[in-house]
Formats: sequence, structure tokens, C-alpha cells
Amino acid sequence: MSTTLIRRPGLARIRTGRAPLALLCLGFVAVVVCLAVLAPWIAPYDPNAVDLGNALAGPSADHLLGVDASGRDTFSRLALGARTSLLGPLGVVFFSTVVGVAIGTAAAWRGGWLDSVLSRSTELVFAFPGMLLAILIVSVYGEGLLAPVIALAIAYLPYVSRLTRSLVLAERARPYVEAYQVQGHSGLQICLRHVVPAVAPVVLAQSTVNFGYALIDLAGLSFLGLGVPALTPDWGRMVFDGNAAIQSGYPLSAIIPCVTIVLTVVAFNVVGERWADKVARRDR
Repeated sequence: MSTTLIRRPGLARIRTGRAPLALLCLGFVAVVVCLAVLAPWIAPYDPNAVDLGNALAGPSADHLLGVDASGRDTFSRLALGARTSLLGPLGVVFFSTVVGVAIGTAAAWRGGWLDSVLSRSTELVFAFPGMLLAILIVSVYGEGLLAPVIALAIAYLPYVSRLTRSLVLAERARPYVEAYQVQGHSGLQICLRHVVPAVAPVVLAQSTVNFGYALIDLAGLSFLGLGVPALTPDWGRMVFDGNAAIQSGYPLSAIIPCVTIVLTVVAFNVVGERWADKVARRDR
């Protein structure tokens, strides 16, 4: 079975041949997820509590990561922002994976005109920049998380459906599929019980990589002021809020969320590709 992940242009491949790196990245992902889940209990301050008299103060015993230009605690906003910053990509990956797997499986299994229609439709979506689609939808429906998530989920569909189609085509040629057909099993039963579970590890590995890309895209929209509302803690929004502070010579409130975004994306990419490597070795 082929396990080649579809990569977006402009992003270099991260080699993950060494297990320690993958374990380190998996640990970092676990820490970020725990941070998002436990944020209401570990954040020491209200993320929107303003203290202008303490604006742009550096790290201290009271504020471990300092405060931003409005005097808001950076660590509290970073912790609670993890929820929004991870929930958005999770929505993108969930919807794009579910729909993409359905489209790719139907196209590969049925073939003929249905394959042509579905393949050409996904190619049209593939040719349209996802960020541009998100900006157009957000400009119509306004600020919020739902509109960009839906737009990016649509944009990510071709990556998942193309991969699924190629995997299902290879899986359908295996002898066990013909054996089940001879026994009278319907195509839907064979796909749901055998084919889709067989290709699921590779698709999930691709979805893990897509999660990192979605995090970058949503953070970029928030940085442009097109994502979550202004008072919602979000890593991309934190970079946007810290932009003016950088020009004033206080870059820390913007650097911290930037570094967090980069490390999280790298960690998810490494974990996803390591997962794909394991699947590839298992199927050899």
C-alpha cells in the first residue's frame, strides 16, 4: 500500500527517521493539549483583565511570560488561546477528512462517470487558494471561528480525497475484496468494514499533517483580523495584538505566541510523518 503523504507547496519536508525526535514532538503535542484542556484551572489571571499601568512589563514572579500592550497576562492568554487555536484546526481536519474519505472512496469504488465528476470537482477546489476562499467567506459572514473553519475544510478536501482514492484503488485490487463480493457482501459493507479501516492509518497520518497546516492558516487569518473576535484569546490574535508592541521595541508578547505556533506545527508534522513511516514499514 502506498503511504506517500500529499504535501502543500512551499513547505519543506521534515525528516523524522529518529524515534527520539518523534517522541519529543509527541510529548510536546501532549503538553499543548493538556494546556488547552486545563487552561481554566491553570491560568492565573483573567485573559482579558486590563492593567495599563503595567503594560509591556517583562517576565516576573507575578507574570511568568510578561504582559502585553494592554497589561493582559501573556501566559493566561496563551493557555486559554490554546483552546481556540487547537479547536479550529480540529474542526477543519474532522470535516475535511470525513467528507474527503467519503468522496475518495466513492470515486475509487464506483469508477466511471462518478469518478470523473468527483475528481474534476475536487480539482476545481484544489485550484482555488484556501486562504482566499476563507477571506471571502469571512468578509461575508464577519468575524468568528465557524466561517474560516468551513472554508478551510472545503479547501483541504482535495488533499484527503485524492489520497483516499489512490489508496482505495490499490486496496480494491486485493483478493479479499473479490472474495467478499463473491460471498454476496455489498460494496457499502466491504468499504465500511474492510477497505476504509485498511486505509485509515495513512489517511489519519495525512490528517495529522493537515492539522498543522490548518493551525497556520487560522492563525494567519486571526493575524489579519479576520478570525476570532478581538477579546477571544487566540495565538494568531496575540501576534496581531503584539504587532504594535514590536514597533515600540517590546517584541516578547508577539514572539511567544509565534514560537508556540511554530513548535506546535512542527510537532504535529513530525508525529504525522513518523506515523506514516510506521505504516509504510508495516505494509512492506
